[in-house]
Amino acid sequence: MTTITDYDARLAGLGLTLPTPATPIANFVPCVQVGNTLYVSGQVPRENGQPAFVGKVGRDLDVAQGQAAARNCVLAILSLVNAHLGTLNRVRRVAMLQCFVNAVSEFTDHPKVANGASDLLVALFGDAGRHARFALGAGSLPGNAAVEIAAVIEVA
Repeated sequence: MTTITDYDARLAGLGLTLPTPATPIANFVPCVQVGNTLYVSGQVPRENGQPAFVGKVGRDLDVAQGQAAARNCVLAILSLVNAHLGTLNRVRRVAMLQCFVNAVSEFTDHPKVANGASDLLVALFGDAGRHARFALGAGSLPGNAAVEIAAVIEVA
């Protein structure tokens, strides 16, 4: 017997709301679905439609601020997933996160920054939120964003 989880309700239960889905700023689409796989374009942190968490981690922002930026990116990803599917309840598994951290060259805690995103996904989706991931440093990101994250998600 398959148990259906109400992820929309769980999101609210965690005290979280999804932002308005971002509009692409270049020649790409927010999501591409191939079969049961949803590829979500990279998202940078925004608050009320404006850039948030701007600067380099390790100079302008600390690890905790980087984690908050990563959480913000995942909420933006989830807003695109929700807009594409009409509900988060069609998510079956978060398969992969690709996390880029705009960091000074000597910064080495990229995985700790990415945990801000990963921890939120596990809190929301439980075991279905556990995913493969990479976290790496970038010399710069669009708009000098501290973090950019893309995702691959299995959907029903």
